[in-house]
Amino acid sequence: MLMYCVLAVSWSFIGGLAGYPSFATAAFFGLGAYAGAIAQTRGAPAWAAWLGAAALTALFAAGLGVTLLRLRGHYFAIASLVVAEVLREIANSATGLTGGGMGLNLPILRIGVTAQARFYYFVMLALALTAVAAHGLVARHRLGFGLRSIQQNEDAANMLGVNTTLYKTLAFTLSAVFVGAAGAVYAAWVNYIEPADVFDVLYSVKPIVMVLLGGAGSVLGPVLGAVVFLALEELVWRQFLTIHAGVLGLLIVALIYLLPGGLLTLGFRRLRA
Repeated sequence: MLMYCVLAVSWSFIGGLAGYPSFATAAFFGLGAYAGAIAQTRGAPAWAAWLGAAALTALFAAGLGVTLLRLRGHYFAIASLVVAEVLREIANSATGLTGGGMGLNLPILRIGVTAQARFYYFVMLALALTAVAAHGLVARHRLGFGLRSIQQNEDAANMLGVNTTLYKTLAFTLSAVFVGAAGAVYAAWVNYIEPADVFDVLYSVKPIVMVLLGGAGSVLGPVLGAVVFLALEELVWRQFLTIHAGVLGLLIVALIYLLPGGLLTLGFRRLRA
C-alpha cells in the first residue's frame, strides 16, 4: 500500500497540479528498479543504489520532459505511455546488463525474514512521507500556483509570465524521482525483477485512478485514494474472483462519477453540513 501511495502522490505533481495526463509512471518505476538492481548486483550498498536510481530517474524525466511536454492532451498521454514500452524492449534486449526476459536476481539481506519485512516497510514509509511532504510544499509554493495556472489555461499562464516549460519539466521530474526510488526499493525487497513485472502498464494506470478517486490536486487525496482503491480491490477480489476486474472497474467509475472532486470533497460536505 505504501508503494502505491508513493506512486499516486508522485503522479499528482504532473497530473493533479499541472493537469497533464502522464502515463510514464511505469517507465520511471521500471527504470528505477533496474538502476537500483544493477547497482546492487555490482556491489553497491542498498542505500547508494536507491539514491542513484532516484537521481538517474529524475535526470531521465527532466531530459524527456523537455521534448515530451511540448505535446498536450491525448497526444502527451499516448507519447508518455510509449516510453514504458520502449524501456521494456530495451530491458528485454540488453541481456548482458539486465538479464533480459530471464530477469535479474538481487542480493538478499542477511537478516531474518521478519526483520527484512520490517526494514523495507519503514523504508517505504519514509519514502511515502517524503513524497507527501514534498507535494505539500510544492502545492503551497510559487511552483504549485504556477502549475495550477497551467492546468486552468496554459496559454494565459504563459502570457502572464509563468515559465510554463520550466514548471512543467520540474513537475514531471518530481513525478519521477520518488517513483524511481520506490522501484529500486521494490526490486531489493522482492530480490528478483523482470521487464514484464516492473514495466507493467498498471503502474501507470492505478495511480491515476487513485488520485481521481481521492481528489486531484490535493495533498492527502492521492493517499486516501490509494487506501480506498486497494481496500476495494482486495474486497472485490475475494467476493468476485472470476470477474473482480470488471466489478472493481464499475465501482471506481461510479464513485468518480458521483464524486467528481474525489472522496475528500465528501468529507468537506459533511463538515459544512
